[in-house]
Amino acid sequence: MKLVTFVQDGIRQPGIVASGQVRSLKPAGFDDALSVISGGDEAFERVRAFSPSSAQPGIALDKAELLAPLLNPPRIFGIGLNYREHAAESKMAVQSVPTVFMKLPSSIVGPDADVLLPPEATQPDYEAELAVVIGTGGYRINPEDWRQHVFGYTIVNDVSARGVQLSTSQWTLGKSLPGFTPMGPVIVTADEISDPHRLDIRLTLNGEVMQSANTSNMIFKIPELIAYISALVPLQTGDVISTGTPPGVGLGRSPQVWLKDGDEMVIEIERIGTLRNRTRIVA
Repeated sequence: MKLVTFVQDGIRQPGIVASGQVRSLKPAGFDDALSVISGGDEAFERVRAFSPSSAQPGIALDKAELLAPLLNPPRIFGIGLNYREHAAESKMAVQSVPTVFMKLPSSIVGPDADVLLPPEATQPDYEAELAVVIGTGGYRINPEDWRQHVFGYTIVNDVSARGVQLSTSQWTLGKSLPGFTPMGPVIVTADEISDPHRLDIRLTLNGEVMQSANTSNMIFKIPELIAYISALVPLQTGDVISTGTPPGVGLGRSPQVWLKDGDEMVIEIERIGTLRNRTRIVA
């Protein structure tokens, strides 16, 4: 199942993508994507059994106004330095435990939305990442039980104002400016991706390939991330864990590459889709 949030008749609503069409889940009794995720197996079966009436035709996917598939996650956990080559290009040591920071949900935008760059967003950078959406929360989750807690997967661009991020040991503000968490275009449910650790991931900037890797290169895999975070903070339904970025970010290049007005960032992750956003300078 591919879960989306879209706008129809001026109303935000959850939907599913099937046969190139987006169909609303409002008639099935769901108010938003989080209500689908939190409904567990019962909601999953309701969605699978849902047959939209001909009076409510779908919208062609390429014509639909898609928002971020999950607009209101309780929390977004970012994982830093989770690819060795990225840690090296950032001139930072690989840690013995995951490096975890927060991205504020207020920073979420969807596909094709502008990423706004105010003057305070100094040295803005891109980061292509696979993100995990938690279905069933839990405390002190055993790593071997990780699949029982994953609803699905999506794409996150962990846009970062390096000048803000690296001016302190606390990264949250530098990664949480409005629009700094593009997400989408869909959440692909876990049953459609047998192994999230074997997905090609790529980012282009204005058509030039800047990042190209495979999620098999992650240092801390998803079972370890879920176990580590939940050992300290109980995970909640709808939490997002963005699993870190591969090498090729602007920070690590020589000369360094910072986002500028009108740049187009396109992230592709195998079996999930394409997330496209442009930057726009604001005063």
